[in-house]
Amino acid sequence: MRARVVTSTVLLGSLLAMLLGSVLYQSVAQGLVDQAIASAQRDASQQVSTAQSAFDSTDRRDDSGLRGLAEEQIQSMSGPSAEDGRRVQLLPALGNDQGVVERMTTGVATEDISVSLQEAIDSDPANQQVVVVPVSLGDGEERVPAVVVGSRVSLLRAGPYDLVLVYPLLREQETLDLVRQLFLLGGFGLVALVVGLALLATRMVTRPVEEVAKASHEVALGHLDERLPVVGNDEIAQLATSFNTMADSIQHQIRELRSLSQLQQRFVSDVSHELRTPLTTMRMAGDVLHASREDFTAPVARSAELLDQEMDRFEGLLAELLEISRFDSGAATIERHEEDIVPSVRAAVDGVEALAANVGSVLRLHLPEGRVEVCMDGRRISRVLRNLLTNAVEHGEGRPVDVTVAATSQVAAVSVRDHGIGLDEDQQHQVFDRFWRADPARTRTTGGTGLGLAIAMEDARMHGGWLQVGSEPGGGACFRLLLPRTHTHVIAEEPPPVPPTSGADAEVPTVVLALDTREDDS
Repeated sequence: MRARVVTSTVLLGSLLAMLLGSVLYQSVAQGLVDQAIASAQRDASQQVSTAQSAFDSTDRRDDSGLRGLAEEQIQSMSGPSAEDGRRVQLLPALGNDQGVVERMTTGVATEDISVSLQEAIDSDPANQQVVVVPVSLGDGEERVPAVVVGSRVSLLRAGPYDLVLVYPLLREQETLDLVRQLFLLGGFGLVALVVGLALLATRMVTRPVEEVAKASHEVALGHLDERLPVVGNDEIAQLATSFNTMADSIQHQIRELRSLSQLQQRFVSDVSHELRTPLTTMRMAGDVLHASREDFTAPVARSAELLDQEMDRFEGLLAELLEISRFDSGAATIERHEEDIVPSVRAAVDGVEALAANVGSVLRLHLPEGRVEVCMDGRRISRVLRNLLTNAVEHGEGRPVDVTVAATSQVAAVSVRDHGIGLDEDQQHQVFDRFWRADPARTRTTGGTGLGLAIAMEDARMHGGWLQVGSEPGGGACFRLLLPRTHTHVIAEEPPPVPPTSGADAEVPTVVLALDTREDDS
């Protein structure tokens, strides 16, 4: 911002200085020219009057005498006045063909006197004719502006002549050159002054803004104790006060949210632990009733079966709540060992074979030929795989489910793809949320708590990997588990999205080859 303000200020200041300098320079130049013209007219009037008196009072009547008289007058007008730079030229008027006195000149080129000046003198011989034109003062010299004053004089027996006096503007030119230099120096000084003022002004404004930006960045990084000093009562002080108030409010709200989150986590953990004791008793009683259900009447036997099923679901929910509470409290740990992930995938597939047979789904495996060694916690990864397979079978609408394993030297990937109803974009963003279901009213054959995918996501993160989903409504869903093969690596950035309609055979290897990993500093 400071650079933009200074640049724009310098540009505007320079433009203003150029316009002002140009106007002043033109005014000075015009004033000098007007003054030079007035002075030249007065001097020329006097010189012409003197020359005409000399021509009228002469007793010379022959041609040579008239030429000598004319030459004497020209020399007298230009010679004594050499200091002021006056040049003189005497030339026959237009239409004067007598040829008694030829063209005479001192210190000015003959071609510098234009015919238009003589025409103007001929049309108004009683008055002076004044023009400002560039003239050459000598051979090879630079042309300089001059005031040229033409008047009509008469010579006895020779007829009318045009007496032209040239006043070079040498001093005026020197004055203008000096003024130009002063204007340039003044312009540079003005621009430098503008730059200094702009830097000072922008520093006064941008420094507090930079402090606010820095403090905002620190707050965004989680340093909620960052505050701004409040000096004075101007707009900057009001901004600092508002920022501090906002930071206090955010810090207070975050503390409340953290407190509520801790209370919630503690409540879930405490309730989960407290429920284990009565659940154990209920489990024992339920097992006794379930084992003796054949001795009961039909309604009572059916109730014993339902009680046993719901107790299984209750135990599963309690186990998942306990696992979630471990993640929240940071108490969850993993025991990683070098294992072949392919047998884990096969075991997970075998575990859901019965469920798949009940709904009519076929589980199709796409496995590499060799071993795929991964440093992992086998118990947690098996739980993730069972969860993904169970969801795929339950929501696959009885269609085949493809399970693919692929690997590179550093990353292993397992994808589970069904061909069921799929998920829209909003559902994909919520699928890993706790207690979320795509369709709460959907008939479930295996039950479910809505915590399985949330736990699976946490398990993947603990391994330094990723769990992703790609889907589209009506096209099925593909869940992809990515794991680093060694404990010294983590998958640094989120991999490319899972293609929702790609074939399971080609999809995972292509993506895995593009993954970037880095060493885990921990």
